[in-house]
Amino acid sequence: MEALKAQNKEQEALLHKKEEVIQKQAEQLNKLTDQLAWFRRRFWKASSERFIPSDPNQRKIDFDGLDVLPQEEEMIKEVDKELQDYKRQRPHTKKKKPVRLPLPEELRREKEVIEPKGLEDSWVRIGEEVTEVLEHKPGELYVRQIIRPKYAIKENYKEQEVATVQIASLPPLPLPRSNAGASLLAELLINKYFYHLPFYRQISMLKQIGVSLSASTIKGWFQGSCDLLRALYFRLQELVKESDYIQVDESTIPVVNNEKHKTVKAYLWMVRSVMKPLVYFHYDKGSRAQKVVVELLQGFQGAIQTDGYEAYSIYEQKKGVLLLGCWAHARRKFEESLGEDKAGAEYALAQIAKLYQVETMADEQGLDDKQRAELRHRLVYPIMVAFEKWIVKFYPKVLPKSRMGRALSYTYNIFHRLSRYHLDGRYKIDNNLAENAIRPLALGRKNYLFCGNHDAAENAAVIYSLLGCCKAADVNPREWLTDVLSKIPIYNNDYSLDLADLLPHNWKNS
Repeated sequence: MEALKAQNKEQEALLHKKEEVIQKQAEQLNKLTDQLAWFRRRFWKASSERFIPSDPNQRKIDFDGLDVLPQEEEMIKEVDKELQDYKRQRPHTKKKKPVRLPLPEELRREKEVIEPKGLEDSWVRIGEEVTEVLEHKPGELYVRQIIRPKYAIKENYKEQEVATVQIASLPPLPLPRSNAGASLLAELLINKYFYHLPFYRQISMLKQIGVSLSASTIKGWFQGSCDLLRALYFRLQELVKESDYIQVDESTIPVVNNEKHKTVKAYLWMVRSVMKPLVYFHYDKGSRAQKVVVELLQGFQGAIQTDGYEAYSIYEQKKGVLLLGCWAHARRKFEESLGEDKAGAEYALAQIAKLYQVETMADEQGLDDKQRAELRHRLVYPIMVAFEKWIVKFYPKVLPKSRMGRALSYTYNIFHRLSRYHLDGRYKIDNNLAENAIRPLALGRKNYLFCGNHDAAENAAVIYSLLGCCKAADVNPREWLTDVLSKIPIYNNDYSLDLADLLPHNWKNS
């Protein structure tokens, strides 16, 4: 009898062990299926964050977890009805046919006259037909000669106590010990940090038009220009922190580590003032630690909009600071889980699409901040209440480590941040302004590949900041940088002048 009981226990233990193995294999299979679906979507389908349902007639998907109060359900129906009515009544503008615009009048014209063959004296000219073709010549360098005549006093006036020789003062130059003019320095910086051309390519381009410059010379000019602009860069940081609504993001930049003899992944932090066209990049030895953003935003009071990176959570309890979330990041998580849980992801994306549709309504109607806040309170708030309840009910039905599970967890953990944008009409629904400002950094990584050291990365932050302000203020960066490099030596030597006057948005107005 005891032997039979022992045998049963062994069989039960063996069965339990097999069940554990089966459970682990099922989880592993689900995980691999999830990865396969993501890779298929990533590499073989168009990459887009716009959600278009596969069946436009299937507007409602009934989930057991969609449990809202009767009055809330009634409000949601009214919101859906208003959104659908607006969509039907919105005027549809016809697409304009492309029209060739005339070439700018300020461009130099080179005339080329072609006479018909076989003309005789009996022919009289009655007019002409002009065809304009846009042509291009490679960049041209020229030498600016600063000629300062010298004057000596005549013999008759020597008895007077005046200097015997007079000569005009040399105008301030960007780099006093260099023969590089402001326009050339601006061109080198614009080409690298706006058009993403590495210096070695620019050296080759200059050589083709007859000017040979060494890499060490270009490097010295670059360092000197960054040192010249650094005071303006620090003034920019002060102005950004004085605003009451900013967006913060961070992005990688490869930097050479001389000790390891290879590039390492470092980080540039970006802070953008939403209400003013000001963008500020910050580099702190490539660190992404929380202490960096704490020092960067020290003393700031107002709203901070970020993604879900945990380093920003310290501002959740900080007095005088309101932390906002980004719906674009949440939408991206659900878009990535479409291949794994199509029904759940489509429902989540449809709810987020409603939030963006309200923003489109406000934009098309030209609502001010107060009217936009009222529209959000009336239409957005009911959608978010129902969406949050759905997340809570639906989360137990998915595997926590699956893509759908991670999307739900990410959204729910920062839902309080995501929902706060409806409190003020000035607040944006997402962090896309910050991502647009940081995009040139990603393009630069693909071209010049890396920064040589930490100092080079700090210099890059200076130039990216100022050129980012040009883009935000819709200012021609070449004209601005040429003018500022000519004027900034005067500002750096006269502390009564405010460097803020040279920032692109003020420069444009002046």
